[in-house]
Amino acid sequence: MKAIYIICSIILLYNNLQAQILDDRNTNSLLTMATISVTIGGSFPVTGTFPALKTERVDEFVTRMYAEAVDLTLKVTTDPEIYRKLKEELANFGLRGIVIKRSSGEELQIDLQKFRVNGDFSNNPYLKNDDVIVFPTYDIARNFFSVYGAVNKPGTFFFVEGDQLSDALELVDGINPAYLNVDSIEVSRLSYNGETQAIIKLSANENFQIQRGDRIRFLAPETQIRNFTVKVLGEVNVPGIIPITKNNTTLFEVIEFCGGFTPKASLKRARVYSQNSLAILLEQQYNIKLNDQPELEDPRFRNTILNLELALMYRMSNVISEDSNYFNLENQLRVLTEGSSLDFRKIEDPESDIANYKVHNGDVIIIPPIQNSVYVFGQVLRPGHVTFIDGKDFSYYVNEASGLGELAEEDEIMVIKGGSRAWVSPIREEGIIIEEGDYIYVPKENLRSFRSYVFEYSVYISLLASIAAILLSIVTIVNK
Repeated sequence: MKAIYIICSIILLYNNLQAQILDDRNTNSLLTMATISVTIGGSFPVTGTFPALKTERVDEFVTRMYAEAVDLTLKVTTDPEIYRKLKEELANFGLRGIVIKRSSGEELQIDLQKFRVNGDFSNNPYLKNDDVIVFPTYDIARNFFSVYGAVNKPGTFFFVEGDQLSDALELVDGINPAYLNVDSIEVSRLSYNGETQAIIKLSANENFQIQRGDRIRFLAPETQIRNFTVKVLGEVNVPGIIPITKNNTTLFEVIEFCGGFTPKASLKRARVYSQNSLAILLEQQYNIKLNDQPELEDPRFRNTILNLELALMYRMSNVISEDSNYFNLENQLRVLTEGSSLDFRKIEDPESDIANYKVHNGDVIIIPPIQNSVYVFGQVLRPGHVTFIDGKDFSYYVNEASGLGELAEEDEIMVIKGGSRAWVSPIREEGIIIEEGDYIYVPKENLRSFRSYVFEYSVYISLLASIAAILLSIVTIVNK
C-alpha cells in the first residue's frame, strides 16, 4: 500500500509540473501577443526600438524607459557626485512638443507636461505598434517663456510654436486663489540683441500669442495673509506657537495670549531672540526649527552670514590687530543676540517700552524658571549650584562651595550677573547684591614659569639695547 501511495504522489506531482509548464507557455505566448514595438528618437536619454505593452500610454512608457536609463547609470559609477551629474544630463529632455508618428501616416503632437498638470489624456494617448516618439531638441536657455506673479506654479517652460497665453496659464496650474483682483498681465519681450525690451499690457481674460523668450507676469497686489507666528517657551501658563500680525503685535499682547507668567518665571533672565539669532544654539537646546527652508538650516549658511557681517563691520574700522579677537567676539554676540536685551520686569506696565515692543515673525521668547541658586565655579573645592538666600554676599556662596582652592586669585573674584552677564568685582565695588541665577567666578593665580621670566627679561634687555644705541647716536651727533 505504501508503494502505491508513493507512485500516486509522483504521478500527481508530475501532472502538476506539466500543468505549470503549460501555464507558463500560455502566459509567455499571451505576453508576446500583447507586446508592441515602439521607437524613441530625438533628444531623449535612450533612443532606439523597444518593446512596449498595448495597454501602455506614452507617459507610462517614457517614465519606464527613463527609469531604466537611470538604473543603468547607477551601475556605471558609485561616485555620488558623478552619479548626480549623469542624472542631471539624463533629465535634460523636454516633455512638450513631442511628436508621435504612426505607421498609418498620422502624426500627433502631445504635451506630457500639460498632462502631468491637468490629467488631460488627449496629451497622453495609448501606444500603437510601430509608433515613433520624437522628442524635440531641448534648448530651454533659448527656447523658453517664463511665468511669474500671482500663479500657482511659476516657472520657466519649453517654448512650442503656437503657444498662447492660455497654454501658459494651464502649465502654471492657473491663478493662485490667494491673490485678489488679478486683472492685468504684463509681457516683457526682448529685442533680438537683448539690449531693449517692449512691455505689453494685457487684461486677465485676453488671449495672446506667446513668442519665444517672453517673460509674463500676472499682476496683483501682494497678499500679506501669511502664517506670522512667534514661539514662547518656558514659564508661561500656555506656552507654544502664538499667531501674530505682520508688524503690529506687542510683546504685552503675546504674553496675554499665553495666559501670563507662572509664579516660577524669572523675568530678569527672560529673553526675546529674533528669527536668525542664536538659531543653532536654540535648535540644539530646545529642538526648535526656526524656519522650513533647508538651505537656511545649514550651519555653513549661517557661518557665511556671520563672516559677511564681520567683513562689513571691519571694512571701514580702525580696529588694531591686538583688539581684533575681542571685536570679533562682540560682533558675533551682536548678531546672535539681537533683540535680547529687553527687561521683562517692566512688562506689566502697559506704557513701558517692553510692553509696546513689536514682535516679528519667527521671534523666539524664552521665559526661564527662577533658578533659586547661585553657580560658583573656578578655583573652589566644590564648584556647582549653591542654594540662593536673599541678602547673602559672595563670600557666603564661596564658603558654601567648600572655600577657595590653593591657587585661587582671591582679589580677582568676579560676580557675573545672570540677567545681563555683566562682570562686577565684589572686592573693588561695595554693595554688590547677589541675585538668583548669578554666577561667581574664582580665577586661578597666574603662575609663571622660568621660561616666561627668561622671555620677559630678554625683551627688556633688547629694549634697553635699542635705547642705548639711540642715546649713543645722539651723543655722537652732539659731539660732532
